[in-house]
Amino acid sequence: MTALRTPDERFAGLPGYDFAPHYVDDLPGAEGLRLHYLDEGPADAKVALCLHGQPTWSFLYRRMIPAFRAAGMRVLAPDFFGFGRSDKPADEAAYTFQFHREVLLAFVRRHALRGATLVVQDWGGLLGLTLPMDLPRAFDRLIVMNTSLATGDAPLGEGFLAWRAFNNSHPDMDIAGLMKRAVPGLSGAEAAAYAAPFPDAGSKAGVRRFPNLVPDAPEAPGAAISRRARDWWTNAWSGRSFMAIGMQDPVLGAPAMRLLHSQIRGCPPPLELPEAGHFTQEAGAVIVERAMASFDGANG
Repeated sequence: MTALRTPDERFAGLPGYDFAPHYVDDLPGAEGLRLHYLDEGPADAKVALCLHGQPTWSFLYRRMIPAFRAAGMRVLAPDFFGFGRSDKPADEAAYTFQFHREVLLAFVRRHALRGATLVVQDWGGLLGLTLPMDLPRAFDRLIVMNTSLATGDAPLGEGFLAWRAFNNSHPDMDIAGLMKRAVPGLSGAEAAAYAAPFPDAGSKAGVRRFPNLVPDAPEAPGAAISRRARDWWTNAWSGRSFMAIGMQDPVLGAPAMRLLHSQIRGCPPPLELPEAGHFTQEAGAVIVERAMASFDGANG
């Protein structure tokens, strides 16, 4: 398929993001497309697999990666196709729930993950929360932030519907402006860094498409597998969980997260971040530190 590749120079000197790029271009089902990912920390350490959402990329985890490394962990943070330094298929029809899920499954298998920590937010959760049931030994811990399982059998919230309408009415979305409004205290340079992968409207096919992939009916693509994942998390999950909620999120805030909390077996009371919004990772190290303390306490 025809794909765009953002020039490397757009990623030079991004604030707080001095991580080396890594690439793979032969994942099953995506042969010839180059996927970018971060790989930080000791090669033999336990892995935190960090999955971003829309319209962000692995830059979103720049404040959390040092905390994971301080905890002795290795971080893998891929950019979905259409985002970050990964290739961006030009045809919006290429962006499907199944395609992105299969890419993530292939990525986990390629790295032979065992006993890893799944770290998710937004689309990172919509897709990522469907992975462990089909990779039963890959993950034994979960850190979940402002996301949901889109099962298609419940109405989508008004906040999400408003976001989808906004997204659809802005095909050349001002991503830097959006992030500046959404994250209090974000610098101009950081906001610009979020937009670095997207130099023009043509590079934003994934940004445009993702909100329209959220399953909104029982028969919608992705809904059945999300319902299966919901049942698995409720009845079969035996690992440790930690939830953090950005309480200012108008799209996937406290109501959505409390529902998700009820669906994750054994999940302890969440960490509520009163000043944080949808992009919870911007809160940084506190989430990792509190999660590690929770896991250690549960293990003890």
